[in-house]
Amino acid sequence: MTTSIPPDADLDALPALPRDDAGPVFKAPWEAQAFAMMLSLHGAGVFTWNEWAAALAAELAAAAARGEPDDGSHYYEHWLAALEKLVVAKDIVPAHDLEQRVQDWDAAARATPHGQPVVLPPR
Repeated sequence: MTTSIPPDADLDALPALPRDDAGPVFKAPWEAQAFAMMLSLHGAGVFTWNEWAAALAAELAAAAARGEPDDGSHYYEHWLAALEKLVVAKDIVPAHDLEQRVQDWDAAARATPHGQPVVLPPR
């Protein structure tokens, strides 16, 4: 998946971001999709880059406070949790709808054969 980093994106504000010389790197497609969702919402003006960096920093700090290891293996899980909290806080998606969509996605992913695209049921 190709992503375009916005001009106001200060990647140094995201020091834990897994990346190489070419930019962010992902271990699984869902990580790239979570990254792209954030970029899309940022591009649509839902939140500023500073708001995003603060939300992600808060999620990483909460994980550290829970004693979770800081080895980068769960980075995009924290990324997704920060994104979910931010869209709820911005009233983009009501919390109860978000939880239902997460459940719908989980059920669809579990029912999808490996290598096939996950298709969510119509709402």
